[in-house]
Amino acid sequence: QVQLVESGGGLVQPGGSLRLSCVSSDSSFSHNTMRWYRQAPGQQRELVAAITRGNITNYADSVKGRFTISRDNNKNTVYLQMNNLKPDDTATYYCHLRIIIREYWGQGTEVTVSS
Repeated sequence: QVQLVESGGGLVQPGGSLRLSCVSSDSSFSHNTMRWYRQAPGQQRELVAAITRGNITNYADSVKGRFTISRDNNKNTVYLQMNNLKPDDTATYYCHLRIIIREYWGQGTEVTVSS
C-alpha cells in the first residue's frame, strides 16, 4: 500500500507564493508519473500539473507560467511551486499516483488565497 503525504498549504494573499510537497512511500517512485490535482468547494477535481519519470511536465492552462512541478527522486518527493496566486486557486490540493490500474491519493492540503 502506497502512502502519499502532502504538506505546505495555508492562507496566502493574492500575488503570494506557496510550495506544496508530497512525500511518497512508493519504492518505485522514480519510475512513475506524479500528478497534482485540486478541488475547490462545489467543483470537480481537476488536474493541475504532472511530471513524468523523465521530468517532462505539463500544466493546466489556468496555472501555466505561475506553477512549477518538480521532483526529487532521492527524497521520494514531488513539489508544486505556486507563484502569483489568485483567489481562484483556492482549493484542496492532492497528490496522485497511478501504478498500473491502482490509484493512490494523499489526504490533501488546503490552499486559501484571500486578502
